Formats: sequence, structure tokens, C-alpha cells
Amino acid sequence: MDPHLLALLLFLLIATLYSSVGHAGASGYLAVMALLSFAPETIKPTSLVLNIAVAGIASWRYLRAGCFDRKVFWPLALVAIPMAFIGGTMQLPAQAFRIVAGVFLLASAGLMAWRAVQQTIEVQVRTMPWYSAAIIALPIGLLSGIIGVGGGIFLSPVLIAGRYAALRTVSGIAALFILLNSVAGLLGQWSAGTTLEPFLPLWLLAVVAGGLFGSYLGVSRLGSRAILATLVAVLVTAGLKMICA
Repeated sequence: MDPHLLALLLFLLIATLYSSVGHAGASGYLAVMALLSFAPETIKPTSLVLNIAVAGIASWRYLRAGCFDRKVFWPLALVAIPMAFIGGTMQLPAQAFRIVAGVFLLASAGLMAWRAVQQTIEVQVRTMPWYSAAIIALPIGLLSGIIGVGGGIFLSPVLIAGRYAALRTVSGIAALFILLNSVAGLLGQWSAGTTLEPFLPLWLLAVVAGGLFGSYLGVSRLGSRAILATLVAVLVTAGLKMICA
């Protein structure tokens, strides 16, 4: 099969799965393009453009459904966004960061699985101190810009483990966080010089379709336990792809 067509089909699946938990799929897009041997200079910026499209849809869905908490979101976003821009301007060895990201994602999956076994999913939400938001958002924003992701896949496990928001609200927070972080990271990469894949318009159609369907499932069809199980699957899949890419 032509690699561009195979990428289109995989992007559709990735966008559907990730958007069902408020994510946009950048780690999956990165892994697919790396495995299919696309030009390295096009992988990260192309992934971020796809990410922005899906995150925009997911943000609209979750915010419209009331699955959002601005008191949790803005302290995180105000720190992460400028760091994502800085990270986007940085050109560092890709393989090292794929391994780091993969290990982090697998550890996050373990944390989510532990919480599913040890505790009920809907827990008493507690307030997140501003200094905790800064500590959380600074490395996530910087690493997101460097790798070329939106950061929600790092943020969601932290918010759930810290009990800073209800599960479905975490999905809404993550979606908008990914959207703004991805825009900042893309602008940073653009300022340093970047090239996009010529098949990007067709891929955009695929991820938009997946994002619409997946976010619909996440908002109205999947229960909390299904969302958590899906998130664990997403984290494991993304982590293995990052390490093996």
C-alpha cells in the first residue's frame, strides 16, 4: 500500500481514539510518520498542524458540553504556552526525546491503571495551587515544543492523579491545552524554519473526520470507566510507538 494512503487510514484511527479522551493524536502521528520513513524535517510540523485541527474540534465539543474548568486551565496554559514556543525553536536529537517521551507515557499508563484498580474514578476534586500549576506546566510546555506534541497526553495523568478535576473535565482541559500549545509550538518551529508534507490537505480531512467522531463518543457516549480504559490504551500505544519509532 502507498505509504501516504496508509498514513491517512492510520491518522483517521488515531484521531478517533485520541479525541475520545480529549487528546489530538500528535504522538501517534509522529510515530506513524517515523515508521513510514517520511522526511524528518516535515514530521514534527506536519504532526502539529494535524494536532491543531483535531484539538480544535475536541475543544469545541468539550467546552460546549461544559466539560471544562478555567481555574485549573489558565494557570497551566499561561506557563506552558510560552515554553512550547521556546521548545518549538529548539532542534535537538530526535531519538533521545522519543525514548524519554515513550518511557514517560508508559509510566503514565501504569499510573492510570493503578488508579482504576485502587480507587473509584469520580473522586472529590481539590484545588490546584498556582505553584503546582507552574511546576507541572513548565516542563510539559517545553518538552511538548521540542517533541512536537500538544502536551495533553502528559497533562491528563497528572491532573487525574492529583485529583485536580473530574475525569471528563480533564478531557476538556487537555483539549484546549493541546490546541494552544500546538499553535505555540508550530509558531516556534516556523520561526526556526519548517517544511510541511505535500499530502497534508488529505490528511487533514481524515483527522477532522476522526476528531468529530471521537470527540462525539467522548462527550456523549462513553462512560467514565470507558474513558479511563481508553486513556490507558492510548498512553501504552503512544509510549511503545515513541520508543520503537
